Amino acid sequence: MSQPTSFSWDQPYTEIIVGHMDVELNEVGRQQAASLAERLSRVPEISAIYSSDLKRALETAETIVATCGKFEVIKDPDLRERHLGDVQGLLFREAAKVCPQAYRAFSSRRTDQVIPGGGESLDQLYHRATSSLQRICQKHTGKRVVVVTHGGVIRALYRRACSRRFRGSILNTSVNIIQISGDDVWTIKAWGDIDHLNQTGHSMSGFGVSKTPSVVSPVLT
Repeated sequence: MSQPTSFSWDQPYTEIIVGHMDVELNEVGRQQAASLAERLSRVPEISAIYSSDLKRALETAETIVATCGKFEVIKDPDLRERHLGDVQGLLFREAAKVCPQAYRAFSSRRTDQVIPGGGESLDQLYHRATSSLQRICQKHTGKRVVVVTHGGVIRALYRRACSRRFRGSILNTSVNIIQISGDDVWTIKAWGDIDHLNQTGHSMSGFGVSKTPSVVSPVLT
């Protein structure tokens, strides 16, 4: 495979395809995480905090834990972003030319389309993400849990709850609340809530190449 044009990590996040790349939060991302943590510190009866093990999610979760003061982050690799195979690390504007087969797979609307280079299909991501949340449910029946994860995972969870794909943007550090009943009925109670960012003005990109992770707060009944 040809090598992409070189880039630096301070390029705008919209220019780079990230996936499983393990990039860190920048200063704005840390401010966003702090605003989210302060908000969640006022939420009663949180029983556990789970996170993707990618740095951008884990640092967000650790910020929440430091503010809430009574948890340890439980890392779950199944909460990672979708693996995007050979297009990871490429610039959007060059990916179609540098790696056309992988880019076509990445752009496909087919849910069973895998991406060359070890990339996942949307169906594989869906199974991984929903299975992870179901395992969490089984451990915390009747409790409220915070899950720090990525846009692709959150889209998969929305698909599970609503039986359709989410077409909008997953906003930086947005709070998305899903109630999961004992008979495995998933209900969205809140979606894309960024009041904590609107109050502080920290709504721009949270790290050099992609968005700050978001939070799913399952209420398990």
